[in-house]
Amino acid sequence: MIKIDEAIIVEGKYDKIKLSSIVDAVIIVTNGFRIFKDDEKLELIRYYAHKTGIIILTDSDAAGRKIRGYIKGAVGCGKITNVYIPEILGKEKRKTKPSAEGTLGVEGVDVKILLEAFRKSGITASDAKKTSDISKFTLYELGLSGGANSVALRERLQLRLGLPRHLSAGALMEVLCTMMDSAELKKITEEIKEEDNGI
Repeated sequence: MIKIDEAIIVEGKYDKIKLSSIVDAVIIVTNGFRIFKDDEKLELIRYYAHKTGIIILTDSDAAGRKIRGYIKGAVGCGKITNVYIPEILGKEKRKTKPSAEGTLGVEGVDVKILLEAFRKSGITASDAKKTSDISKFTLYELGLSGGANSVALRERLQLRLGLPRHLSAGALMEVLCTMMDSAELKKITEEIKEEDNGI
């Protein structure tokens, strides 16, 4: 398992599952062409492009190239690294028939080939050993999810941290895990609550 600082952008949930077995990184799923209309996800991708940089890892077919091009255009001047998988004929085990172009997507490519694709693109493991202890329960305990004023409190936190305003609790948790631990999050959340007289 290699630790990567940049957020990795992939097309589908099965790509994310495959990558999660070999890299420790934030992995954002575009859900195919749905990214074209998902403003919240685009805002999150832009945030990572400017803060840590992003890695775009889409399939090597026409759809993958279109999504890659769209993200590059939407992000603008953030740091983008492209990782390309080779065109390998075949089909994924879970599918009944191959893709339109008959090539394997990210989920179907061998782990060694994926790691080599990262290496060729200059992506190396991070030195960071620290892992965050923030969980869904942490957010609940601090009033950032599941409470009457959770949405308002999350928005105040996101504003304080320079994050996109309209993140779901799950998306926020993923971002926070790359920034801090639960003690730091608790301190900031309590400061916000005091400023707002107990939101």
